[in-house]
Amino acid sequence: QVQLVESGGGLVQPGGTLRLSCVASGTIISATAMAWYRQGPGQQRDLVAAIWGGSRRYADSVQGRFSISRENAKNTVYLQMNSLKPEDTAVYLCKMIIRGRDYWGQGTQVTVQG
Repeated sequence: QVQLVESGGGLVQPGGTLRLSCVASGTIISATAMAWYRQGPGQQRDLVAAIWGGSRRYADSVQGRFSISRENAKNTVYLQMNSLKPEDTAVYLCKMIIRGRDYWGQGTQVTVQG
């Protein structure tokens, strides 16, 4: 059974940084693609960043501030978040596509406030 576990969320002041991690267990197969989404209270789940092969994609709202990276050997994806803003406050969830199936983590809360 594949399970994804996120970590690294927390409370940070505007302008601060956080690094999120998401580790997949229960599989020795590397994910085809990995991504981070976020969902604010009462809002839809939106794509923040994705990585597949040698490509990366970012939402316009985080371009230049967030960076996604991966360690295939550890089945881990990271999200480095710099220059955080209050509007970045949300639950951040990771998703991995492994053998054609989508797997989601439970999410980690990120709160940005002064």
